[in-house]
Amino acid sequence: MFDPTVFENLKVAFENHLYDLDNIDQKILIQNRKDQMDFARLSRCLSLEFILVDQPEVTAELKLGTLLEDLAGEILEMPEAQPGCFLLLQFRKAVREPHKECEQIKQVLSSIWEEDVELTQTLSFIYGEKWGYLNRIEVQFKSKLTEEHMGEIKDFLTYVLMSLEQLNQI
Repeated sequence: MFDPTVFENLKVAFENHLYDLDNIDQKILIQNRKDQMDFARLSRCLSLEFILVDQPEVTAELKLGTLLEDLAGEILEMPEAQPGCFLLLQFRKAVREPHKECEQIKQVLSSIWEEDVELTQTLSFIYGEKWGYLNRIEVQFKSKLTEEHMGEIKDFLTYVLMSLEQLNQI
């Protein structure tokens, strides 16, 4: 009989919590969902994109993924394997004054998330548009997630919602 992988178990847990926040609590609105298998790299990735119901200006996307090394080590039960998943949060927000707002975003997210993250902000714009820039803010978690983190998902998502609220105020 096939045992689900760490990725499958975490994927179901994240989906359950996020869909509860959408359907039951009605705090978020899930706008997009992707569950992908990359056959070139033999990797998996779940992506759930959502907004706060009453604040649609900032979008959040949670990306949970695993690589071939982790999948193979777990499925083949290799003794040296330490299977786990990577986790990436990506926020998208319009900014008009990047020098001021990007620094505020950095301060807000640094105060919410521990030092175990890498924060990257990438600005882009459409030539000819006057509204400003699109800021893609990535919060990459340095450590792998395992099934031992299951009990932390609800608290983690509370911090994601807090991040969305704070980003909407900038």
